[in-house]
Amino acid sequence: MIAQKLSINKKTIHGAYDFISGSLKFRRHTSPQSICQRFYYNSRQILQKIHKAEKILPRSILTDIDLIESIPLEDVRNFCIVAHVDHGKSSLASRILELTGNLGAEQQWTAMEYAGLTERYKKPQFHSHKSSVSADKEQIELLDTLAVERERGITVKASAATMLYPHPSAKGPNGVLLLNLIDTPGHIDFGTEVTRTLSSVQGAVLLFDAAQGPQAQSISVHEKAKMMDNVKTIIPVLTKVDLPAARTLDVSLSVSELFQLDPDNILHTSARSRIGIRDVLDAVCSDIPPPEKLPDDDDKILRAKVVDSWFEPQRGVVCLVQVLSGELLEGTRVSIIEPYKKSAIRSAGDVSEHWSNTKEHYSIQDVGLVLPKRLRTKRIRRGQLGYVVVGLRDPRQARPGMIITLQKDLGTVVTMHLPKPSIFEENASKSVLFASVHPMEGEGFDELAAAVDKLALNDTGLEIHKTAGNSNSDGGPFLGPGLRVGFQGLLHVEVFQQRLADEQGLEAIVTPPKVPYKVTYLPSKSNKRPSDAPETEIIEDLSKWPDHGVRFKVEEPMVDVRIMAPIDYAGNIMDLIKRKRGVDMQSKPIDEITFLFTAMMPWGEVVTSFFDDLKNCSAGYASFDYKESDPPFRESNLCKVDIMLNGEIVDPLAFVCHKDSAYEQGKAVCKKLQDVLPRQQFVTVIQAKADSKVIASERIRAYRKDVLKTGGSKTVGGGDITRKKKLLEKQKKGKKRAQLTGRVTLSQAAFNSVISR
Repeated sequence: MIAQKLSINKKTIHGAYDFISGSLKFRRHTSPQSICQRFYYNSRQILQKIHKAEKILPRSILTDIDLIESIPLEDVRNFCIVAHVDHGKSSLASRILELTGNLGAEQQWTAMEYAGLTERYKKPQFHSHKSSVSADKEQIELLDTLAVERERGITVKASAATMLYPHPSAKGPNGVLLLNLIDTPGHIDFGTEVTRTLSSVQGAVLLFDAAQGPQAQSISVHEKAKMMDNVKTIIPVLTKVDLPAARTLDVSLSVSELFQLDPDNILHTSARSRIGIRDVLDAVCSDIPPPEKLPDDDDKILRAKVVDSWFEPQRGVVCLVQVLSGELLEGTRVSIIEPYKKSAIRSAGDVSEHWSNTKEHYSIQDVGLVLPKRLRTKRIRRGQLGYVVVGLRDPRQARPGMIITLQKDLGTVVTMHLPKPSIFEENASKSVLFASVHPMEGEGFDELAAAVDKLALNDTGLEIHKTAGNSNSDGGPFLGPGLRVGFQGLLHVEVFQQRLADEQGLEAIVTPPKVPYKVTYLPSKSNKRPSDAPETEIIEDLSKWPDHGVRFKVEEPMVDVRIMAPIDYAGNIMDLIKRKRGVDMQSKPIDEITFLFTAMMPWGEVVTSFFDDLKNCSAGYASFDYKESDPPFRESNLCKVDIMLNGEIVDPLAFVCHKDSAYEQGKAVCKKLQDVLPRQQFVTVIQAKADSKVIASERIRAYRKDVLKTGGSKTVGGGDITRKKKLLEKQKKGKKRAQLTGRVTLSQAAFNSVISR
């Protein structure tokens, strides 16, 4: 009866008797009935030992969490998954978590059946009659936690998980490896997350879609990984091989030729069908080396590197840390320091003078592992990747790359070896375009500022500056006060808007993004500048553009663009690059179907409608990637185009373009504004002005009441033309007064017309 309650048959009890007799201190003549009674009172411990004796399931971090205490640094593997957007990174990560047992025993057994690992184990008896998760569905929501990630099907923020996996390469007594996995975004706008992740791992799994082949972002992430000194191994993986459109052989050959790889070393996987998941894990365990010990590591002094940090309303700032030496315990007091000024510290006497946050110290409130759900363990040791809560309220107090150390050891740590960020990490968070964010109503500025500050807690890529809100600021009389925000790209702007609406419940107007321009003032007798004014300045706000008549030259930011598309659309793509003022254009074949196009283009042309135009001219098959050119600026014949509504300049609608296309683009913006602006009780005159000259104009007719009708079909004046003219003239004067005092309402569609000009 007891055996039935515990879902154990008598044969199992007798078979486990010899195994448990030593640990329970039973004597050999003890009867099986006595063992059953002991089982009843020690069911949890006995069941765990019986499972191990019969090898029901391999060890996982959910059932054998105590094993991590005895895993040496040589049995730790830190790796990440990188790829072009929508190539299946989160899907593969969820299958890896499934096979290692992080998602539960039932999901692990299903994954083992597909991997062919069940012959050595006995199938356990699961109590649930129906699995809560479909056997064929990847659980990508475990890693993509933001609402915008689930709606768009993209990864915006990197996420981590720790696993245990038995492997012959393990050197510890338990025969298991500790795997630290980090899943990364694929879109270039979130390249900061990829750079930050690559700086914390020793290997990367590079995915390629078997149907699409290598894409532009595949080349970019491969280059980033190769430039990182700490990344020793890149494992190429071909995913989605079960699709009917998969070109497994052709893509393998193109990948091997493009990246100089052996095609026989490219793994073939499918997250949907659970193909090749075991091969990926085995390659990670065999090919990726363990992290290196610090040169002066004595395993006593705590040095933990901050990998990421985010804000939670209930807990405050949660830090994802990688312990480099020592151990992190709950209740201890720590300091957070930056290892960027090491030389200055050694030559100075006062540590706090040169190290940020050294005067601040915090008590560790919570420590544990990420599985990806958090598991509190109260301490993490060298080589482990876990979370820490220390009571911070702003993630900028614990930026990636900072070091957490014990307060009592601070004087010793500043003289020891600390990892420095690479040049790629230091430049990763630089904003590449800027836009103004305004509330729908002028009275909602304070609420908007608070909401944006909350979003910035979990998005370190944002740069926020407040504007004054008068007629000379970004907002002007049409929008009022607002915030000037720096972004990493156009998708970053869209995600920001969606998160603002989803998480904060606010609708805001985001003006067209502007790129920074370098303006150099030339000597002039008529317009002399103050002696202390700089000759060269970077202009991010077009309201600061030099006035007409001032002698200056303009340099615009340039980017190197990579485009990969089918050869059938080569002509369309080359025409588009030429139309967008691209130079140094080159092309080369990747395989029989795909061509690679490279060119240097103005960044201002890329952030407008280039991506939409590229998708249109290639039927959606093209992908593109960009990076800063060398040199980053190039002189060009540019001019600023102002948009005026009823004679008043609207600064947020202004844009910069080449002088040869000023009329064409100004005319297009005026025409689109004519379609999207609401009709008023007065005439709305839309004008584009460049170099103090009106170059394009459109009008929106006013609503007009027929003042010659008094009711029904009766006409005023009985046919007297003098009376009719008097009424029409009175109406005309009223419309003019309304035009002087009326206010045109600007919507988000009005600003989008400038982006897609």
